Amino acid sequence: MAKWLKRGSDVEAIKSADKQVRDTVEGILADIETRGDAAVRELSVKFDKWDRDDYRLSDAEIRDCMAQLTDRDLKDIEFAQTQVRNFAQHQRDALKDIEVETLPGVVLGHKNIPVNAAGCYVPGGKYPLLASAHMSVITAKVAGVPRVVTCAPPFQGKPAPAIVAAQHMAGADEIYCLGGIQAIGAMALGTQSMNPVDMLIGPGNAFVAEAKRQLFGRVGIDLFAGPTETLVIADETVDGELCATDLLGQAEHGPDSPAILLTNSEKLARDTMAEVERLLAILPTASIASKAWEKYGEVIVADSEEEMVEIADQIASEHVQVMTRDPDYFLKNMTNYGALFLGPRTNVAYGDKAIGTNHTLPTKKAARYTGGLWVGKFLKTCTYQKVLTDEASVMVGEYCSRLCALEGFVGHGEQANIRVRRYGGKNIPYGAAAE
Repeated sequence: MAKWLKRGSDVEAIKSADKQVRDTVEGILADIETRGDAAVRELSVKFDKWDRDDYRLSDAEIRDCMAQLTDRDLKDIEFAQTQVRNFAQHQRDALKDIEVETLPGVVLGHKNIPVNAAGCYVPGGKYPLLASAHMSVITAKVAGVPRVVTCAPPFQGKPAPAIVAAQHMAGADEIYCLGGIQAIGAMALGTQSMNPVDMLIGPGNAFVAEAKRQLFGRVGIDLFAGPTETLVIADETVDGELCATDLLGQAEHGPDSPAILLTNSEKLARDTMAEVERLLAILPTASIASKAWEKYGEVIVADSEEEMVEIADQIASEHVQVMTRDPDYFLKNMTNYGALFLGPRTNVAYGDKAIGTNHTLPTKKAARYTGGLWVGKFLKTCTYQKVLTDEASVMVGEYCSRLCALEGFVGHGEQANIRVRRYGGKNIPYGAAAE
């Protein structure tokens, strides 16, 4: 039986906070839909202290941002983008259009068609998270999306040069310096100065995530992504310092980011808790990470690897760092996770920044039913049918006619019957079923 040495916030407190976010977002989206650019501008001034007539960056502004980066900065961005593009291209190559003759004269197929326009949100209020530009824009472009719009908030009162450079290098068609709910609403609903998109992509804070949730249906979304989550699964083959580093490395995302240790070693659990406190005394981002650890951090001691798998699947964490004697055991047996990081040589930061897999991943237990962002999210798998011979149309039509009669759909049945009459010369009274 597992025991908790540390628990996170209670469920009711989280629900109460979620309701406040929902109500705020609903009102703001309604205002954007009614007043368009005027509402967006007021919101940008209110929340980001950022005011301009047009939030789309000009070519000159983009060049200026690029010029502020060193050659090393640009080469590092290029390295990360090459890895993301390479893996995304392998994913795209695995998705094939198909066409098959399933019966004599009956041809069925599907095509993978990219959406026409995607809106990519790149978080950047607290940190200039340029990696999100790689993950969203490159993946959309590899999928074949013709129009990719990006929005990122101002950083320290101006466009973040690194984010702008990453958006441009990734292939964004329109780059806006706009953040928060106002960015999500403008992309999805459209304004006087921005044409709407078909799909919203990218992580963000609780307000961004809720805006995407409320707009889902009017536009597509990649997934429901909330605050960053990390789960470290470890045994005595590693030490407390390594576990604590990996926990705090993700807790610094925000004060509402859960960081959980799951282990079958009570000694490692207590060592890790001690190391967390030691590292918080020297971590430059401790003001954020300490709040996340205090409110959402958990330490769980399980009896066995089997129980660890069971608990991990219940948690369904966004990131799962596995540092055990046999990491592949968890790869083979776990079913609910956003992404796995197997062995002590890798870590979540590699996936977040440089290794090539996508870092936009499911949170809040959404890993139970979806994976993360990939090229397939931008593609619509659309089917088509062809019936090539009279005989095939009559044969399928007779089955269809009788099945429609079972359901009482007379009009549907007549769609089949008229073809059985014309192509088969059979006499079926109107409204009857084929014999």
